[in-house]
Amino acid sequence: MELLTSYTLPELRKRFEELGFETYRANQVLRWLYKRFEDDFQRMTDLPKEHRQAFGERFGVRALELLQKVPAEDSTKYVFKTRDGHLVETVLIRERDHLTLCVSSQIGCAVGCKFCATAKDGLLRNLTPAEIVDQYLQVQRNTPQRIRNLVFMGMGEPLANYEAVRKAVEIFVSPWGIELSKRRVSISTSGLIAQLRRMAQDPLMRELNLAVSINAPDQSLREALMPISKTNSLQDLLQVLVDFPYPSDRRIMLEYVLIKGVNDSKAQAQELSRLIAPHRRKFKVNLIPYNPDPALPYERPSLERVYAFQEVLRSHGVSTFVRLSKGVEVFGACGQLRSKRALVVK
Repeated sequence: MELLTSYTLPELRKRFEELGFETYRANQVLRWLYKRFEDDFQRMTDLPKEHRQAFGERFGVRALELLQKVPAEDSTKYVFKTRDGHLVETVLIRERDHLTLCVSSQIGCAVGCKFCATAKDGLLRNLTPAEIVDQYLQVQRNTPQRIRNLVFMGMGEPLANYEAVRKAVEIFVSPWGIELSKRRVSISTSGLIAQLRRMAQDPLMRELNLAVSINAPDQSLREALMPISKTNSLQDLLQVLVDFPYPSDRRIMLEYVLIKGVNDSKAQAQELSRLIAPHRRKFKVNLIPYNPDPALPYERPSLERVYAFQEVLRSHGVSTFVRLSKGVEVFGACGQLRSKRALVVK
């Protein structure tokens, strides 16, 4: 069965034409799917009955099966199962005045960051565009308030699954799709230099918010924490980001996970400041206290140490914010999502 969420509007119009249907029916179907979040063809009342029947026999909507919702005070983790039996985790985050959905782009991850639980599974496979989009659709159907912020910060490295992520983004931001603002969609990457260059040349992708994991002020420590840095050096990465064609009123987010006794000293803050300060109008730094996981040996630093690190950056004129992750208690925070974690039994 073909999945509707595998198609952009032009692709679906062409497919309907191939099947002998009027092309404008594609506009009607996607309006029901992405504006009203309807997944039952029989309730698409502006379609003829025979079309509803035919579409229902040939096309499906849901790429994922919802297995579990794990609520926390500030978030809800959704656990989905793919058709080939893998688990995918998605997190709905409740902010003061809006909702943010953190979606996954891969099952597992090949980047191998030493402090990330997702990396423990390795890369099992990429998610399809339909599997990425369906995370949003299913959570939105379960949520009365409209989800207007979307972050690719779940399982996987989004830029390592570039084509599928790009197609999903097109569905998320297009007027015929879910129609999110590009300024409310964020791509988080470990810093794949070749893909960042590709993103910089892509008129759609380069308009999104960009968050890049740095996590160390020097090449040797970054290599130890993020092996990908051996072929994507910190110096080369910084130059690519400095050259990235971003509007002057926006800044690239540099993500820095603070790990107790590893990368959280004032001396390391000084070193990071010297690295960023010459380009401080281009960047802002998000300091993220490490989110602990029983499978990993690292610890979270005290808030006193976190704010001391922040103060050093600020003293050098670097715009910096402390981001306290939500969903930690249900293993739904940054670096905690896993495809092989046991389901919570209640």
